[in-house]
Amino acid sequence: MAARAYLNRIGTAVPDHDVHAGYVAYAREALGDTRARRSFERLLARAQIDHRYAVVPFGFYGGALPDMGMRMRAYEERGLALAERAIEALGVERLRGTTHLIVTTCTGFYAPGLDVQLVSRFGLDPRIERTIVGFMGCYAAVSALKLARHVVRSDERARVLVVNLEVCSLHLQRPADLEQALGFSIFGDGCAASLVSAEAAGLALDSFASTLIPESVDEITWRIGKLGFDMRLSLDVPRKIAAALAQDPSGVLGGAPGDVDVWAVHPGGRAVLDAVEDALGLAGGALDYSRDVLRAFGNMSSATIVFVLARLLERARESRDAAGCALAFGPGMICETMRFSVVS
Repeated sequence: MAARAYLNRIGTAVPDHDVHAGYVAYAREALGDTRARRSFERLLARAQIDHRYAVVPFGFYGGALPDMGMRMRAYEERGLALAERAIEALGVERLRGTTHLIVTTCTGFYAPGLDVQLVSRFGLDPRIERTIVGFMGCYAAVSALKLARHVVRSDERARVLVVNLEVCSLHLQRPADLEQALGFSIFGDGCAASLVSAEAAGLALDSFASTLIPESVDEITWRIGKLGFDMRLSLDVPRKIAAALAQDPSGVLGGAPGDVDVWAVHPGGRAVLDAVEDALGLAGGALDYSRDVLRAFGNMSSATIVFVLARLLERARESRDAAGCALAFGPGMICETMRFSVVS
């Protein structure tokens, strides 16, 4: 019989520089059209984001935006420090006996990469099995936890360290239109570090499901451009998510929504959370953990859903034996879902 896998513990970290207000002022100035500026301010007021953090202070590069090389050097230099802080929050002593390392990121590339650096920095076994889940976007953490579950179920002695590092701020560009300005107003930097093992503590990882939402392949895109990674985040994303959930909730969620006691939904934005809440008919307050993370940190791509799970784990005693569902969305447009049980 396969071992049961558990998400035992989570450590999280964000950089020191709160850049949300600085960006808002910058975007307001960049949108020269009065009508677009007013729309930006109206939609921003409803966004429910108070803070977003970045590895460099806003305006660090001066008037000229950096080229791709400068951005990737900053990712390499500053990303490691952020990952170290998340692992230290997890607890360095818990790394003893780690057999597998899984890293998710979609905001930077270099080799040897973060996985190799972390092995050296924390004295992990040089024979540790390393995997990088790259460029999957906001749902990558769910994919990584799915992989960690497979590992533990195949070997109950395995201890898997999952690191979700995203430095979204390095891809800031001068917004050319309202849609782009709103997209840049959501994202911040963050890192989460998790331990998955067969130890019966935390959240039991019960099952996973993946859904490719029809006719939505261009709603979220993430491509490499001359001055950074170019993101397109369509304003139609919440509607497409709501339609998919309303049409086949059990298929998307990997089970009936009525069986779920606690929710951990990726806060891609306030409109996304509202769409999920409305489509599933959830009670008020069901997505409070997600809304709290959005307000405090914004959208940190793959790290964000783990920040939400960390909030849930902090209050686990209140939800002991509860059935949970986590879901995240990203390029494709794809919904990745994880069903879990609160153990402790």
